[in-house]
Amino acid sequence: MADKDFRRGQIISISFAHLLHDIYSSFLAPVLPLLIDKLSLSYSLAGSLSIFQRLPALFNPLVGILAEKVKSHYFVIIAPAVTTVAMSLLGIAPGYIFVAVLLLVAGTSSTFFHVPAPVMIRGFSGNRVGKGMSWFMLGGELARTVGPLVIVGAVNLLGLNGTYKLIPFGLLASLVLYLKLRDIPVEKRYEGKKGQASYGKILKKHAGIFGNLAGIAFFRGAMKASLTLYLPVYLTRHGETLWMAGISLSVLQLSGALGTYYSGTISDKIGRRKTLLIITVMAPMLMLVFLQTSGILALVMLGLIGFFLISSTSVMLAVVQELDSENLLFLNSIYMTISFVVGSLMLLVVGFMADKTGLDPTYVFSAVFALPAIWFAWRIPGK
Repeated sequence: MADKDFRRGQIISISFAHLLHDIYSSFLAPVLPLLIDKLSLSYSLAGSLSIFQRLPALFNPLVGILAEKVKSHYFVIIAPAVTTVAMSLLGIAPGYIFVAVLLLVAGTSSTFFHVPAPVMIRGFSGNRVGKGMSWFMLGGELARTVGPLVIVGAVNLLGLNGTYKLIPFGLLASLVLYLKLRDIPVEKRYEGKKGQASYGKILKKHAGIFGNLAGIAFFRGAMKASLTLYLPVYLTRHGETLWMAGISLSVLQLSGALGTYYSGTISDKIGRRKTLLIITVMAPMLMLVFLQTSGILALVMLGLIGFFLISSTSVMLAVVQELDSENLLFLNSIYMTISFVVGSLMLLVVGFMADKTGLDPTYVFSAVFALPAIWFAWRIPGK
C-alpha cells in the first residue's frame, strides 16, 4: 500500500462494529449454567452448543473468496443485526435443537463479519499493522467483557425468557454502522489487487506459517475453551453465584482486551516471534497458579491469565496480514478457519473430559497441554 498513514477514524469505526457485534455473540457462556439446568444438558452437550456457533467457520475460505469479489464492508454492517436477533432469542428457546439453530445463525453472521473486517483494518493501518490489529481486537475483547454483564443483568431484570427485549439495541447499532461505513472506498482502500494465482498455490506458499499458527491455536485451545466457555460453570460448581461468575468472566475478558491492545503494538517493536513466546510461556504457568487460589486472589489471577491468554490474537492476525500476497481476504479466511475449527475441536475435548473426570482435572490438563505451543511460537519468523 502506498499510503502509510494510520487512519484512526476508519479504524475506530470498524473496531466499534467489532465491539457491538461481539457483545451479543458472547451471551452463550454466561447463560450456559442456566441452559444446562433448563434443558438438562451434560457438559458434552453444553460444549457442543458452542460448536454450532463456530461451525460456519468451515466456510470461511468461501466467504473470503466471495469477499474479494463484492463490497464486503456491507457484511460488517449487517452482521450485528443478525447476530443480535439470534443471540437475544436464546432465553426463550424451548429445546436443544432450537438453541443449536439460533447459534448456527449467529455463527454464520459472525463468519461474514470476521473475515473481511481485519483486512479492512490492515488497509487503514499503513505500516503499523500490529497497532491496527490491537485496536480491532480491543473492540472484540471489550465486548466479551461487557457482554457477560449485559446478559446477566438482563436475566436478573427480565428473566431468562425476557432476553429478547435486547434486540432493538443491535438493530440500531447496524443502522449507525450503515451511516458510518457505507461510504468507505473499499475497492481502493483495503481489497488491493486481485491476484491471479490459484488459491491452492497461494495456500501452499504460506503453508508453513499457517502450520505454526495452527499449532499455537491447537495446544492453547483447551485452556482457552476451559476459561472462556466453562469458567461460569466451574465457578458456580465451586459455590460462587451467577453474578460472581459473570464478573469473573468479565475480569478475564477485560484483561484480555488490554492484552490484545498492547500485544500488537509491542510486537511492532520487538517482533511477532518474541511477543508470542512471552505469551505462550506465561499463560499456562499463571493458570496452574489460579487453580490453587480462591476469592479475590483468584480474580487477580484471572486478570493476569486473561492478559496473556487472549493477547495472542492481535499478534497472529498481524502475522497473517503481513504475508506477501495480494489475496489477504482469502488468507485471512484460512486463518479464521484454522482458529475456529481448532477451537471447536478443543471445546469437544474439554467437554468430554469434564464429563469423564470433572472440571478440576480438566483445568489442570488444559494448562499442561498448552506448553507445546511454545515450540510453534519459536518457529514463527522474526519478520
